[in-house]
Amino acid sequence: MTHKADLVDERFALVNCAQTVFSLYAEEIGLDEKTALKIASGFGGGMACAETCGAATGAYMVIGMKHGHSSSDPDAKAITKQKIQLFNEKFKGEHGSLICKELVGYDISIPEIAAEAKEAGVFESKCPLFIETACNIIDDHF
Repeated sequence: MTHKADLVDERFALVNCAQTVFSLYAEEIGLDEKTALKIASGFGGGMACAETCGAATGAYMVIGMKHGHSSSDPDAKAITKQKIQLFNEKFKGEHGSLICKELVGYDISIPEIAAEAKEAGVFESKCPLFIETACNIIDDHF
């Protein structure tokens, strides 16, 4: 069985971090890859404002599709919230933050700084690690 983390480099070369995570689980959660890529398209780059890491938001969507609720049941909401908190704890334990600009060391929401980050190779050197971590946490805990 291939681990999702083993497929990160190939997929991330084509799409953003959130798309990579979410689309790797598309079949498993009952979506076609094209739909998953569209849904996650606005979440890369920390939701285009260098805030919550796209690998994390992609993972939240996977967790929601696997374990989320579709009613106002307070118990179901609490369970979903606990699962997201567990993901956050594991991810922050590995990388120290969930915030894109803290993780990559650049505020990539500013075009000139995003260009500096690209020139420094941040997206190739750091982002795949965050995506792999998100996939490993999903595989190990969800």
